[in-house]
Amino acid sequence: MRTFTLSIKNTWQLSLLFILSSLALNAQEIPFNCDYSAYLFQYNDVYAIDLASGNSYVVAEDVTPGNINATAYNPADGYIWGSLSTPSKTIVRIGKNFTTTTYYIPELPDSGRYVGDINSEGVYYLKGGGSTYYKINLDPASSDYSKFIATGKLSKNISIHDWAFNAVDGNIYAVEKNTNILYRINPENGDVLALGEVPILSGLSYTYGAVYFDASGRFYVSANQTGTIYVIQSVQDINDTASISSNLFAFGPSSASNDGARCPTAPVAQEICDNGIDDDGDGLIDCEDPSCSGFGDCAVIELPTSGGNAGGLESNNRLSTLINKRNFNRAKNSYQFNTATAPRVYKTQNYSLRDGETEFELKDFIPLEIIAEDEAIESTPADLATITNATEVYAVDYLKNDASVASILALKTENGVYEHTKYICDRLLGAELISVSTIDINEQPFIKSIIKNADGTFEYVLSFSAKLINKDNNFSIESHWNLDRYEQEVTFYNFQIWTNSLDDLFLLGEEVLNLINVVNPISEYNNTKAPTVFVRKGKYTNGALDLQIINTNATENVILDAGFRTSETSDFEYSESNIDLNKNYITNIQVPTGNLFDIGFRIGDGENMPDDLFMSDGPWGIDDSSPETIVESYEVHINENNFESDEFPIERNVSLSATTSDYIAVYRALTPRFKAVNLSDFNSLKFNAKGTGELQITFVKQSITEWESQFTATILLDEELQSYELPFSKFTSTTDLDMILNDVVTIVFTMVSKDGSMTTKKLALTDVRFSKELIIESVDHNGIATLQAFPNPATSRTSIHFNADQKEEMELVIYNQTGKIVFQDGITAVTGNNEIEFNKQNLTAGLYYCQLLSSRSHYAPLKLVFK
Repeated sequence: MRTFTLSIKNTWQLSLLFILSSLALNAQEIPFNCDYSAYLFQYNDVYAIDLASGNSYVVAEDVTPGNINATAYNPADGYIWGSLSTPSKTIVRIGKNFTTTTYYIPELPDSGRYVGDINSEGVYYLKGGGSTYYKINLDPASSDYSKFIATGKLSKNISIHDWAFNAVDGNIYAVEKNTNILYRINPENGDVLALGEVPILSGLSYTYGAVYFDASGRFYVSANQTGTIYVIQSVQDINDTASISSNLFAFGPSSASNDGARCPTAPVAQEICDNGIDDDGDGLIDCEDPSCSGFGDCAVIELPTSGGNAGGLESNNRLSTLINKRNFNRAKNSYQFNTATAPRVYKTQNYSLRDGETEFELKDFIPLEIIAEDEAIESTPADLATITNATEVYAVDYLKNDASVASILALKTENGVYEHTKYICDRLLGAELISVSTIDINEQPFIKSIIKNADGTFEYVLSFSAKLINKDNNFSIESHWNLDRYEQEVTFYNFQIWTNSLDDLFLLGEEVLNLINVVNPISEYNNTKAPTVFVRKGKYTNGALDLQIINTNATENVILDAGFRTSETSDFEYSESNIDLNKNYITNIQVPTGNLFDIGFRIGDGENMPDDLFMSDGPWGIDDSSPETIVESYEVHINENNFESDEFPIERNVSLSATTSDYIAVYRALTPRFKAVNLSDFNSLKFNAKGTGELQITFVKQSITEWESQFTATILLDEELQSYELPFSKFTSTTDLDMILNDVVTIVFTMVSKDGSMTTKKLALTDVRFSKELIIESVDHNGIATLQAFPNPATSRTSIHFNADQKEEMELVIYNQTGKIVFQDGITAVTGNNEIEFNKQNLTAGLYYCQLLSSRSHYAPLKLVFK
């Protein structure tokens, strides 16, 4: 054994170094001095929480050797204090730079001190389980500073996990677990007064381990398991349950062990729910803000969710065209998911029981009768198995009052994790990522996201996957924001859960894990954190991405790495750009990209978890499903034309050559999600085209279930590129319905081999767009083509308008009243609308007859009057 000896001189030098180090450390301690943040302590890490938005970020890690609990802001010195698990009987003072000083209090119990707060005079009220609490003097001006004062006893033993002083009335307040009763506690004598069950918490069974006050006496209560922050208004004025006003406030981080501290006289920004302004600075206006849920005209945020049958959309470029083809085939085959006729799913006697002999199925992992649903229906999108990496698919929707309130999509994949998550795609397609934080299930943090859909509905989303390990005897659970974090080339059982209630999300996620554990015990979890910087919403407009970036941890800048394609058939290009956030919470920025079909990109600061997004425009697709069709070439190119501001453009041009004895078609979804678009403000379809034979154009309306009943029009293609302008009146249907284009999902261009022989079909389409221009019809009610003139009567000149089915040489002839030809000239008509400028020249005032001579059509004579 080696021994070391120190001389007296060396000992003195070491002692002096220790004293100087301690002085330097203490000199660095600075008070918080009533800043506006709420601080959440999880074990020995510290998070700063913006109560208005619920967003949080780590401000310090491993601040003490032992775990911190019973944290409290001390108005007497401006520091935060807490109780340590080790050393025993020790409390700790924490400065704003998170340096610490510990104090040993021999009168305290060894452990179990997890409830605490400090009154305005600096007295620390500290307790654990039971009714006994301890008072410690933390007023630095007192001679008994850091000394034990007395032991007190509550008049009632209540199950609470944090309490807080209200600076308005000086009382302590807490909410009890399970009963959800709000209590007012007199700090002088320990009298406990039950004020009643908090309405917004009714039916919940969470642990409320972090509570806070603001200067107005609003009491903020955070649920450990979900991170939801609730607010109880003006608790000093509450006398009974009827006078309790409570509401959702924000969605924060969850925790298995947490405690909160905040200066009680600091205000919290509040959203005014009807002024059209983002009052609290969280980027959410009026009813968008969770704190407005149920106030005034704002509905409670529990609207119907999207069902599982429409789920499983793309998160990468490979899937976008395939998903589009899936949706097109659904429309062509008149597929409609009907909740009324969908198979009902019932809880059986074998629910949550395993005999160990039979192979498990995806349906074994589906919870039933957990969220008090009226019924559960099977909503499996079986066609996902043919176009994604899923080999098995099973989905269930949970219905209440005939509306879907939750869905679970379960998928088995054999070559890595399933390739889609809702939060990656939806933000660039009209949805917003309201919040991303954690939800604690089985004492494990999972990432939860809250998505506001384009239709205004909210969905709470959870995704995780299970894989077999230990010779298939156990399950390992993985949950990551980024798909590349999952282990590659292994079999996963993937679960995507979305609900209209965060509480239901927790219950369903918990039960899925319980059912997994029944099949094979879960032996490990491998979960990672959510991004601290994320894109809330974005859109692609005119060659640029418009992004709103949420920066929860005051990051200076992030890098955006992108891979993109300009069209469906082009090669990938790559770019990198630096985005300066200036530590701002919200940054609205435009990132130039040029023409885009799809883009996948990642933003991150290089240290914390990055955020991934993917966007695809509504794709062009090719319907070559006929077995007698061979496609020789198919290409999609960017538009070179600048569209008018009042037009609805169909981005990108398409060309193809195919041989068929049946048909070949190209189609274009108007949105990436095959959602209906309201085009009722438009009057015509314009495009350029060339090719062989007839081209049938079909508008696919969502409300028409039979494909044969969709509205169509037919034109004759020319070998040279022609401009076409088709008024909507050209489109007809086999039904007697008027065409109202309020729900168009796609437009289809079809060429048919009429005689059934193998025929080569060619097509080029450019600059397709919907126009508000009212195209003048040139056919009367008898089917005879007509001419129109504006003005008529005319003084010196007029414009003669007509419509032609194809390019053609015609002759314009004008007669006087005696039948004498007074004007004659040849013209070249183009397909669609035509206009001829005619000058009066030497014609006298009077009535004339205008005749258009065509080899294809018969045009009725037009009476033309010159004044």
